[in-house]
Amino acid sequence: MPAETAPDSRGVPPYARGYEGHVGHIGRTISESDRYWPAEHRAPERAPNVVVILLDDMGYSDIGPFGSEIATPNLDRLADTGVRLTNYHTTPVCSPARAALLTGLNPHRAGFGSVANSDPGFPGMRLEIADDVLTLPEILRSHGYATFGIGKWHLTRDALMNDGADKGTWPLQRGFDRFYGSQEGCNSFFHPNRLIQDNSPVVRDDYPDDYYLTDDLTDRAIEMVKGLRASDSRKPFFLYFSHVAMHGPLGAKPEDLARYRGRYAAGWDELRRSRHARQIAQGLFPPDMPLPPRDGGKAAFDVPAWDDLTDEQRDLYARYMEVYAAMIDSVDQSVGRVMDTLEALGELDNTIIVFTSDNGGTMEGGVEGTRSYFSRFVHLDGIPSDWEADVARDPELIGGPRAMVHYPRGWGMVSNTPFRLYKGQTFAGGVRVPFLMSWPAGLRRDRDEDGIRPQYQYVTDVAPTILDLLGLSSPGERHGRPAQSVDGVSFRPVLDSADADGTRFEQYAEYGGNRGYYRDGWKIVTQHRPGTPFDDAEWELYHLQSDPNELVDLAASEPVRLAEMAAAWESAAWENTVFPLNDRGRKENSVRRPAEDELAIPTRLLPGTPTLERYRSHQLIELRDFVVEIDFDWNGDQGVLVSHGDQGGGYVVYVEDGRIHLGYNEYGRMHVVGASDGLGAGRQIARLSAVAQPDFRWSVTLDVNGTVVAELESVAMLVGMAPFSGIDVGISRGGPVHWELHERHRSFAYTGDLAHVTYVPGDRAPYDPALVAAAELAVAAAMD
Repeated sequence: MPAETAPDSRGVPPYARGYEGHVGHIGRTISESDRYWPAEHRAPERAPNVVVILLDDMGYSDIGPFGSEIATPNLDRLADTGVRLTNYHTTPVCSPARAALLTGLNPHRAGFGSVANSDPGFPGMRLEIADDVLTLPEILRSHGYATFGIGKWHLTRDALMNDGADKGTWPLQRGFDRFYGSQEGCNSFFHPNRLIQDNSPVVRDDYPDDYYLTDDLTDRAIEMVKGLRASDSRKPFFLYFSHVAMHGPLGAKPEDLARYRGRYAAGWDELRRSRHARQIAQGLFPPDMPLPPRDGGKAAFDVPAWDDLTDEQRDLYARYMEVYAAMIDSVDQSVGRVMDTLEALGELDNTIIVFTSDNGGTMEGGVEGTRSYFSRFVHLDGIPSDWEADVARDPELIGGPRAMVHYPRGWGMVSNTPFRLYKGQTFAGGVRVPFLMSWPAGLRRDRDEDGIRPQYQYVTDVAPTILDLLGLSSPGERHGRPAQSVDGVSFRPVLDSADADGTRFEQYAEYGGNRGYYRDGWKIVTQHRPGTPFDDAEWELYHLQSDPNELVDLAASEPVRLAEMAAAWESAAWENTVFPLNDRGRKENSVRRPAEDELAIPTRLLPGTPTLERYRSHQLIELRDFVVEIDFDWNGDQGVLVSHGDQGGGYVVYVEDGRIHLGYNEYGRMHVVGASDGLGAGRQIARLSAVAQPDFRWSVTLDVNGTVVAELESVAMLVGMAPFSGIDVGISRGGPVHWELHERHRSFAYTGDLAHVTYVPGDRAPYDPALVAAAELAVAAAMD
């Protein structure tokens, strides 16, 4: 067939033709340099670019245009040239928000009623965007846009993140031409556990001391834009820049951290008051709007008064907020670098820029914060009461690469000023976040107008609004099948005029059994206690126009309205596949598909294998006995034989000074034991054996050629998200499990002959929730 009669083949990358990876040249079949797309798909001349910048776990008051004291001059520039949606709402947690933003569908209809780290099997929690759902990058690419994805993805179910999994939900298969970032929900800012470039993991043996993830992501975003412009002066682009910040574990560059030293000694009570005052001065809220009580009216979320803390506590807690502020500052610098690049290209005025957050500030650091994030992050039934959620570390390490930290929830309370409660809840603190949009060439604002838009809008409305501004429509089908209709509506009238009516009048919310429903300025909401019945008595009722931070419950005085809205929530829940409600029971969320059993069979790893992905690595060791067999030769060699984990928890077996050693990082507390004698020359078989003990502990031994050379009688199991970095063979590529070893030798590749490392998963611990759930199912089946 002549090339000119087959336009759809032009410039199509191999992954779009069935290949998951490709190295080599992509040829062109059309010689005319300006014919990239069929005419009906080509964007109009000088079409606007689109940049969506999404933050993670950032609350309403954390940037200057919404009341913050943190320096955000570049976000101030966006606010000055654009609009502030002050009544914009999102979902309670991250994956649902990202799915809703990129598809325009309500989160459960998009398959994301929860985060992509479980698999309960319910229709609304497939944790994969369905094949008949179109994404914004897919739509824009069909109209001739270049599409770039940067940063956090978190829209691929964790069992599908490994290199052997189906990649149908990876970014390139969902509409992006290029992607650089992480599939995980969080990551280290100094030693990322696994970065993906396009469809493949980035193999990097070491990270420089001055590496910082936000800078790396920004470099790649700018590189993609510059690369496009070097090749095509007209093609518009869509850049989805999804920051890993502000998700824990928190970390900041020393120079950014230095600017905020001592800035938070006054504490969270005073900071919340000052942010609230600035919000009122900016016109975001009326002067008589009160602040919620410190516990948000819910005793379970108590925050101590700053003045009641000891001097030591105040000094420690202030350090966490210094890190958080430095990270916001860093994000603003990133925004500025992107804007400066657009300005240098002469395209800043004709670029639609959106800046927002996927949910409100979090309480996951607990009352006192933590220097051991992955220990704090353990949520399993039966965890003993003396489980150490904050491993004592030198406060000087807070914010740097050696400690995995998160702030106390008092700072999350400040983040969500003036609202109450946190990420995960359907109260405003969890779902009302800042939103900026700027497009100087298309959204013109009077000089005397402040750009504030108080109308209610929802995250599903973002994609339809962008398409409306561009004058583009959805193709209505994906891969030849009709695509699902969207739930979002354009809020362009709101952007054009502060006096316009909002375009979103009703909206349901649900996460983990917490529910909410908005209708015409009224809202019902619940704070559900896991494991308790879903009772109508849980509902609270608020009139948001007179009570925007949900302080005066009108449920008793407005029973008819309450009942009508509760019925509306239930109707919306059925329409959006919200049922069955899942209040995050540990057993229910631990049940996985039978196909995942393949991930827990004995596995042989050879030297040179890329770091095994985190979830894949977990299945070999989590909540069970396991053996690691290491077959190697020693003739005066040294280096790491096997490493699994990072600063937040893990283990490493290595040879140094002629002796073999075991390092075990117990969520930040380091144990190092080694052989008293040197190795003999020749072939060695070393075995690391872990045996499950009561109360989520292991006994660990290391033997060489059958002789035990090192032993740890009892250490805390690595569970939940730890070890966060996956398994390395013959090297330690990720965050260092053993920091002092890293300082001596960096990634410390083994210099001798390492044949292989074999993992042999053993019996599950009796308290493994999956084992308990399987037993309960077996009993139920026997009695059926």
